[in-house]
Amino acid sequence: MRRVLFIAMMMMVQMVSAQDETIVFTPQWTAQAQFAGYYVAEAKGFYREAGVKVRIEHPSVTQPAMSRLRKNECQATTLQLCQALELIDEGFSLVNILQTSMNNAMVIVSASDKDPLTQKGARVGVWSVGFGQLAICMSIKDHLDYQWVRFAHNVNLFAAGALDATLAMSYNEYYQLVQAGVKMTDKNVYRFCDHGYNVQEDGVYMTREYYAQHQEQARRFAQASKKGWEWAVKHPKEALDIVMRYVDENHIATNRVMQQLMLQEVLRLQVDRESKKREFRLRPDMVKLASRLMVENLMLSREITYDEIAMPRNPNTSKHHNPKTSK
Repeated sequence: MRRVLFIAMMMMVQMVSAQDETIVFTPQWTAQAQFAGYYVAEAKGFYREAGVKVRIEHPSVTQPAMSRLRKNECQATTLQLCQALELIDEGFSLVNILQTSMNNAMVIVSASDKDPLTQKGARVGVWSVGFGQLAICMSIKDHLDYQWVRFAHNVNLFAAGALDATLAMSYNEYYQLVQAGVKMTDKNVYRFCDHGYNVQEDGVYMTREYYAQHQEQARRFAQASKKGWEWAVKHPKEALDIVMRYVDENHIATNRVMQQLMLQEVLRLQVDRESKKREFRLRPDMVKLASRLMVENLMLSREITYDEIAMPRNPNTSKHHNPKTSK
C-alpha cells in the first residue's frame, strides 16, 4: 500500500513539475495572422486549460526562429517542411508535433504579361531568412538560372522595378503586391502547388531531445494549438481581433484588411486538397516529395524519411539515432 502511495505521489510531483515548466514558442516571423491559432489558444486560455504554460516570443531580423531554437532560447517553433529537412540533414534532430499547412503557398510574380518560366537568368527576389528551397529546385530543374536577390520582409524592390520577379506567399507578399497596384494574371503568377511542387509548409517543431523529455507537455501544447486554429475557423472576426492585438503590441506596420486577407488564405491552405478536411498531420508522401526534389537538386546530402521527422509511433520509445552515422 505504501509503495502504491509513493508511486502515485511521485507521478503527481512529475506532473506538477512538467506543468510549471514554460514552453517558449517562437513563430518563424513577426506577429501576423499566419499564427492566429496560437494567439487564440493563448488569449482564450486553451493552453492554461490544457495544463501547459506557453509564452509566445517572436523572432527578430537579427535572430530568426531557427537561430533561437538552435540556441535553446525557445522550445518550439514553426518551420516550413523544407527548412526542417535541411536542419535534419545538418544533424539537428527535430520532431514535428503539429502540422497546420496542408498546401504550398509560394508563388513567383513577374512583371505584367511576362511568364516567369520564360525569364532565364532573371533577377528574382527571395527571402533573406530562407523559405525559397522549392523555387531554387525549380530554377535548377528547368534550367532557368535565376539570379537570387535577397530581401528582408517586403516587396519594395520588385514594386520599384529593381527585380524581374519575386517570390511571394499567397497569404502575405501576394496581397502586398496587390495593394501596391501590381496586376496579377494567370500569365505572370506561377503557383508552385499547381506544378508538382505542392509540399506542405508550416508545422510546429521541437528538438527531438526536448520532445523525448517532455512528451506530455508537447502533446498538450499541440492539442491546445489545434483547438486555437479550430476556434479561429469558426470565429474568424474574433480571431482577427486577437491577431490585431498582437500586431499592435509588437508595433507591426500592417493593416486590418491585409491581416483579414492573410487569415482567410492561411485557413484555406489548411484544408487538404484530396480529403477536403483540416487534417493537422504531416503527410508521408509530401515528406518524400520534398526530400526527393531537394536531393535531386543537391540541397540535401541524402533522403530524409518520414520517420526521422514525425513523432515516434510509440510515445515511450522516442530515442532517435543520429541519421548521419546510420547506414
